[in-house]
Order: sequence, then C-alpha cells, then structure tokens
Amino acid sequence: MTGVTGPGAGTGAGPGAAGRTERPARPERQARPAGGSGPRPPAAPGAPRVRLTPAGRRRILAALLALTLLAGGGTWLVYGSPWLRARKVSISGMEVLTEQQVRRAAAVPLGGALVSVDTGAVRKRLLKALPRLKDATVRRSWPHTVRVEVTERTPSAVLKNGRGFTEVDREGVRFATVDRRPRGVPVVELTPDQTASFRHFGTKRLLQAAITVAGALPESLAGQATVIRVRSYDAVTVELTGGRDVMWGSQDGGAAKAAALTALMKAEPKADHYDVSAPTAPAASGS
Repeated sequence: MTGVTGPGAGTGAGPGAAGRTERPARPERQARPAGGSGPRPPAAPGAPRVRLTPAGRRRILAALLALTLLAGGGTWLVYGSPWLRARKVSISGMEVLTEQQVRRAAAVPLGGALVSVDTGAVRKRLLKALPRLKDATVRRSWPHTVRVEVTERTPSAVLKNGRGFTEVDREGVRFATVDRRPRGVPVVELTPDQTASFRHFGTKRLLQAAITVAGALPESLAGQATVIRVRSYDAVTVELTGGRDVMWGSQDGGAAKAAALTALMKAEPKADHYDVSAPTAPAASGS
C-alpha cells in the first residue's frame, strides 16, 4: 500500500505541522561577562568619551595650581606688595586756593595700597570742605600717585558784606568772602523803591535777578561792569566803566538782551546810555 504523501511528509514534523509559518532564527545572545552585568549601551552619536591618562590628569592639576598661584600672587602684588603703595598726591587746577588748602581738605591716606584709596570719598571731602570748588577729579596714577584736579567757581558778582565782599557765581551760589572786590566783578546794590514788586518778590528774589543779569552780560563787557543796581524786579541797571550804563529791565530774556546790547554798542560806540529792556527795540542816547 502506498504511503500518504503531502506537506511535511518525510520531514518528521509530525501532526499539525502543515500550514505552520516558520519563525526566523533568533540571534544568539552575547555572553554576559562575569558578575552578571550586561554590555554597556553604545555612546550617543557626536559625544565621544574622553579618557584621561594619568599624565593628562597631572597636566590639568598643574595648570590649575599655576592659575591659583598666579591669582594669589596678583592679589598680593596689588594689595600687599610695597611696589604699589600710595606715596604722594599731585594737585592741579588752583587759581585762588593754595595747594596746601586742597591737600589738607583732601586728606588722602598715604602708605597703604594705592588700589585701596577711595577716590569718591576724597572728592566728597574736597567739595564739602572748600565751597569755592565747583568740581574735583580724583584718580589713581600707578604705581604710587593720587592725582587731584580741581575746578574753582568764578564770581559773576559780589555782595557787600560788612567790610568785605561775598562772591557769587552765575548759578547764584555764594561760595567765599573776600576783603576786596575782585577786579572786573560788579557789586550788586539793592535800592528797592518799596513798590508792589519789592513787596511781592522780596530781597532774595531781587538779589537773584541781579546775579542772573550779571551772568547774562555779553563777553565783550567782561570786566567792564562795576555795579548792578536793582530797584525792582523789572528795573535792573548795569553801570559800566567810563560813565556808561545799561537799562536791562527784568532778568528775563538774557540771551536776546545780550545780543541786542552787543549790536547796539557797535552801532553807537559813543553813547552813554543803552536800553535793552525791550530787546526787539533797543535804544541808545547821549554821546
């Protein structure tokens, strides 16, 4: 009797093997190293691992040590060494003040590290102790010097003060009292007529008006104004050398009045009286 032939015949697959799909062979697992830990995952692309050799570690440690020593040495050089000490003070810019006055007011500490000198504190001491100073610059100049440069206030007018005179700059700051009127600086005289203007503004405002006028005078009259007389807020007169005078009016419009006065004095150089109280219609009289 002939045996049955068909799928799986002669293969030894046994019953139920017909129609079964064969699975692909699984890859063999890699043997785990002793200790039970599996293989490490591969490193991420673009991030290669860097392994330092003992020699590389020694070089890095040496570089870090050198940087530490350098930083420490630099700190000692600036703060602790005798080569960068504050040893002297250089002072400039004085016109009326003496070097000794500025040096005493500055009180710069010497002998310590130059970097430790507080230049801002020195400047504050100067401006507080010397009202004549308008500004001061203090800076370190390596390796041993602190440089101080001062700017003094310039008087635009003076006020009679007993037997002396009080100097006032163009900003209205009273900064010094002197025995004699500085040459070329006008004296402010208040001669109020007791009008409503005087009662409303008072002496302080009238004085400020005179100082404002003094600061607004054209440069061509520098040193020629002798007296600034104030009768009221709207009646300020400037007396000049040579018996001339200028009716200025109020303190307002100083720039326009200065320009008008300059042009008027060029047009009428022999006049004795100039009126720029209305700068758009200036006038001159006398000869």
